[in-house]
Amino acid sequence: MGGRHVHDAERLLAETLDRSTGDELLRAARAAVAELGAPGRLVPLIRELAGGTGDPSGRALLSYRHILGFDKLLLIDGGPRHMLRAHVWHPGRDTREDIHNHRSPLASYVVRGALGVDLYERAGPAAGEGVATSWYRESLAGEDGDWLLEPAGGARLRLTQTALYAAGSGYALPPHVLHRAWCASPGPAVSLFLETGAGRRRYTDVFAGPDVGGRAVAKKPLEVNDYLAELSTLAELLG
Repeated sequence: MGGRHVHDAERLLAETLDRSTGDELLRAARAAVAELGAPGRLVPLIRELAGGTGDPSGRALLSYRHILGFDKLLLIDGGPRHMLRAHVWHPGRDTREDIHNHRSPLASYVVRGALGVDLYERAGPAAGEGVATSWYRESLAGEDGDWLLEPAGGARLRLTQTALYAAGSGYALPPHVLHRAWCASPGPAVSLFLETGAGRRRYTDVFAGPDVGGRAVAKKPLEVNDYLAELSTLAELLG
């Protein structure tokens, strides 16, 4: 059984997201992470989870150091409907993400530090337009859901927007939008990240260097004790 804060978060997500679609779903997701990201709600929720409420072993299996450069800690598992995570970004790691999109709509709300976010689009065929990059289709492979990057050809991308999101601000994106994010503060940045929508794409598009495709990259889930310790550290960082 979950504690009071876990139950309240699960109820909020179910009531605001499960009957929404399209642009309405993006608005609902952005409002939900902003509400749950308020210090009076988020810190008690994390402390409750750090105390072992609910299914910590199940959440630890879906928490790991992400290939794109941040620590990914699952908070609420809504199965195929939605997942709420805390993303912890560390400065100085040279871990600006590869350009990518997602399988489902997302909303992100910064609760500490700042994130920089670039938006991209496919460049036209004109010679020299945009930046040349390699295109991969990223899917999940094997029983452990390792990342598999399969080459899909070359591409040219154009930067369309760069934004800075400080604590107390956030954004929502449809699944197809190309973007990348990075820690833009001198200390750790923390964002509350919500994936939602049952109709998910089978793969995502990733744009990176020419030497990363054709192989599976293993996920290394956190051990339960490490997961709980990370939550306790996060609660102190935010508190």
